[in-house]
Amino acid sequence: MSIHEECGVFGVISPQPGEVGRLAYYGLYALQHRGQESCGIVVNDDGVFASHKDLGLVGEVFDREVLTRLPQGTMAVGHTRYGTTGASNRSNCQPIEVNHQKGHMALAHNGNLSNAARLRDALELSGAIFHSTSDTEIIAYIVTKERLAAPSIEDALSAAMAKLEGAYSLVLMSPQKLICARDPHGFRPLCYGRTADGSYVAASESCALTAVGAEFVRDLEPGEILVFSRDGVVSRREHCGKTQPTPCIFEYIYFARPDSVMDGMSVHAARLRAGEILARTHPVQADVVVGVPDSGLDAALGYSRASGIPYGIGLVKNKYIGRTFIAPGQDHRLDQVKIKLSAVRESVVGKRVVLVDDSIVRGTTSGRIVSLLREAGAREIHLRVSAPPFLNPCYYGTDIDSRENLIACHHSVEEIAQIIGADSLGYLPVEQLRALIGGRYCCDACFTGRYPTPVPADSRKDRFERKLSEKSV
Repeated sequence: MSIHEECGVFGVISPQPGEVGRLAYYGLYALQHRGQESCGIVVNDDGVFASHKDLGLVGEVFDREVLTRLPQGTMAVGHTRYGTTGASNRSNCQPIEVNHQKGHMALAHNGNLSNAARLRDALELSGAIFHSTSDTEIIAYIVTKERLAAPSIEDALSAAMAKLEGAYSLVLMSPQKLICARDPHGFRPLCYGRTADGSYVAASESCALTAVGAEFVRDLEPGEILVFSRDGVVSRREHCGKTQPTPCIFEYIYFARPDSVMDGMSVHAARLRAGEILARTHPVQADVVVGVPDSGLDAALGYSRASGIPYGIGLVKNKYIGRTFIAPGQDHRLDQVKIKLSAVRESVVGKRVVLVDDSIVRGTTSGRIVSLLREAGAREIHLRVSAPPFLNPCYYGTDIDSRENLIACHHSVEEIAQIIGADSLGYLPVEQLRALIGGRYCCDACFTGRYPTPVPADSRKDRFERKLSEKSV
């Protein structure tokens, strides 16, 4: 068990027809780290939608031939997925497209609804037929249902937001408008920018704006709806300020790219600060500080700077293996960590090593990384983790749906160190979490159990795909 990414959403609206699908392709490439199960792009050519979606990485799904087939248009939305609700199959690929009485709609969603099961039950009882098992289709159904009476698509979305609970950052495309929305808690990031030719671009992270040459304008406020059309940009804030914003702290620790800036806070700076805090709270005598690629590297640099212990490259990641790499079966004695990571012997042999990683989930991967460094000749290994221990499931998009496989729920810190083979272990103190983002409020429920919304009765990723034998009669 390991922590998986969120999803990445992207949208563009151009004043003139052009290769907006290709622009979305570049944007999704920059957001590939947020999801590697599937991806898709929908292009709006004067109200006619054309799309391509499939399982796989962006560069695999969108080859030159596919990109050439996408028509020119004035709008496009894109999505790269790691599913926290619903299995990895083509029916769950996004963006989701809907044809209804008031026109077409394409919807891309990042997050997880905590009231998805209740909403889906109500929709099915009223006659709705679902073609996927993702909660994104639930959002699409509710928006479509509200659209029948609402004067505009943005009014329908606003009415739908009143019924949704949990995390959602949305990019929605109608025949004439591109609409973005962020849930009132602001769990997941969403921002927008503008290109030199007057196009507006929205994306999960600012790194995607940079990738397509767009100048960052600002983040959406929690609860905000932004409407882009030929008339310009309209901000609707009827859902803003209804609750305390609680952006996910794990975005800064792990999910986001280090070159992104979210809600005015640099991800790189937050990770440096995590390493500095670890150096103060869990000091140790050592010869070199080594980070686990990729998200442990910035925290390792912060630890090195604060402690004065030299920073070294002790682990190298195979850049040709993504997180969708198929692990060897049990009948093979290959260690997948050794395929993904290699130890740099010259950096660690005979040395006392501070190993900095972003998290420990089950402990298996951490143990294998420690073994790698031992085999390379490290004399001591002191593991420092830039997050507190995981103790609770997440209902807002992180792929932790139970306490069963969380090692910190069943063992003390000393026991975990012994299990993974480290000489010592230190976690980021939970009371220091807010210090990473300048003292702001955040969602830290996976560490503290303090949930900003009601807790669902069933949070399993496969809750809409259970076998007959698993269902109650």
